[in-house]
Amino acid sequence: MKLIVGLGNPGIEYQFTLHNIGFLAIDRIAERQQVEVANRQCRAATGRTRMAGHDVLLAKPETYMNLSGQAVRQLVDEYDVDAAQDLVVLYDELDLPFGMIRVRPRGSSAGHNGAESIIGALGSEEWARVRMGVQPERGPRGPEYLLGQIRRSQMKPLDEMLDLAANAVEVILAEGVQAAMNRFNKRSSTL
Repeated sequence: MKLIVGLGNPGIEYQFTLHNIGFLAIDRIAERQQVEVANRQCRAATGRTRMAGHDVLLAKPETYMNLSGQAVRQLVDEYDVDAAQDLVVLYDELDLPFGMIRVRPRGSSAGHNGAESIIGALGSEEWARVRMGVQPERGPRGPEYLLGQIRRSQMKPLDEMLDLAANAVEVILAEGVQAAMNRFNKRSSTL
């Protein structure tokens, strides 16, 4: 079983914020796979599908961003997932230019509270991640920016980035993390 987790916050007030693009990426993958992420288990909304020859569980933790690790840990245990081989987490990254993605097989949280929660819950940094750039061109970079509604001017590059992230997950499942890194770790405008 492959576990694909998008990070965000539950609730309508957070639905279209940059801090929820992990959820939006899961929604994009689910739309492509024609599945719903509507089951409730292990403190997450989940949906099952098959991708690149693998059984896949798509998940959106409902524990809020800062406690994402609680739901991820429960899912890893429930489905006997080897996090180093079978877990992929998608989330926003303030240190990447808007629209750029970065695929990594492991690493620190780089200050992202959701990633930090998962590292703490799993006791390991050994899990793949797709970081999606949301860096503002100028202005504040804190919670008021991340939790504010997505602006109209951000919609097109955000839509393109969600496609990139979904494509990256497909490549990770079909060819591995290294192949996805080689293909996607560059500016989205050059792809």
